[in-house]
Amino acid sequence: MTSTTTAVAESPTERDVVVRKARDEDLARIVELNNASTPAVPETGARDMRELVEASTLTLVAAEPGSDEALGFLVAFDGGLDDFDAENYAWFEERGFDHYYVDRIVVGDGARGRGVGQRFYEEIFAVAKAEGRESVTCEVNIDPMNAGSLRFHGRLGFEGRGEQRIHEDTVTVRKLAAPVV
Repeated sequence: MTSTTTAVAESPTERDVVVRKARDEDLARIVELNNASTPAVPETGARDMRELVEASTLTLVAAEPGSDEALGFLVAFDGGLDDFDAENYAWFEERGFDHYYVDRIVVGDGARGRGVGQRFYEEIFAVAKAEGRESVTCEVNIDPMNAGSLRFHGRLGFEGRGEQRIHEDTVTVRKLAAPVV
């Protein structure tokens, strides 16, 4: 699992979480965390998840210092890619966003409230700034409702930019963007 962007620090924080680039051996845990978080994120098999992670610009995992077991993960893509055609990413591209796109962020149940999600976004905003991007973008389900994620993203400065029905008209998402400062 590789990345074509800025290196991510592997130092613990005051929250006792290490954020690092994903490695091949993280894939099974990433799939497990992802599928335990449906319907907030789509269920994804190992092969499809590997393809997503390998196509990503950056995939991060968070773990406790001294542990290799992921507490959560984040998959992100730089804006302007011609070879990534996911409908949520395309929505931002079609509207001219100069962005770094978070395809999915998942924090395991036992790690919520420990600052893992905030650490992921600190890293992504730093990468987006280094790449000269104007915003970080993502989407959050509003049908089915993911109120916790909407509140979390709101605290980080994300604002709604639109809504879209996806997955054969079975899910509605709110498109969010936050400025890179």
